[in-house]
Amino acid sequence: MSDISKSPERMTFQQKSSVEKLTDPNSTLEERARALKYIEMWAKWREDADAKELCEDWQKGNLEYDLRTCNPILEKVRSSDTYAQNLYAAMCNMQFQKLDVMPILKNELWSCSWRHAGGIIANMRMHGDYIDWYCSGIGDGLGNGDFDGTKGYVPEGTVTDEIKEDLKQLGWVLVEWDDEK
Repeated sequence: MSDISKSPERMTFQQKSSVEKLTDPNSTLEERARALKYIEMWAKWREDADAKELCEDWQKGNLEYDLRTCNPILEKVRSSDTYAQNLYAAMCNMQFQKLDVMPILKNELWSCSWRHAGGIIANMRMHGDYIDWYCSGIGDGLGNGDFDGTKGYVPEGTVTDEIKEDLKQLGWVLVEWDDEK
């Protein structure tokens, strides 16, 4: 295990327009004040996220923490766009369970949104923000997809055999959604 992997650009995508508004000479005083509030809000959210990641309660039973501290998986994510995208896709609106007695008995599950999954990959790569991976499995939707299939990207919600095996080695398994509830 390593230190928790982080992207210095994480949580900056949304604030870029506020920075532009703040520095635009044509912006009104009101627009600049609103932009400054947004910039301060995003800085506070990043500070809170950094503090939360140091808490043992957040780290325990958290697939995100396990991924962001696992050197073999970090190396794969950093060296292969395809692997990074496939891991992103696997996390999108899927659910996983820690292979341990208490999480199984308590039926504790871990899941995240597409946006959060993109942010996890950005943190693992130590570069970029969620938008670099968001919707990458839907073809050329945002310009970062794999329209012709040459990149090996998969649709969101797809868990490849390689990802399943790597997660199992990390102590996590995919748990199918119960559609009857």
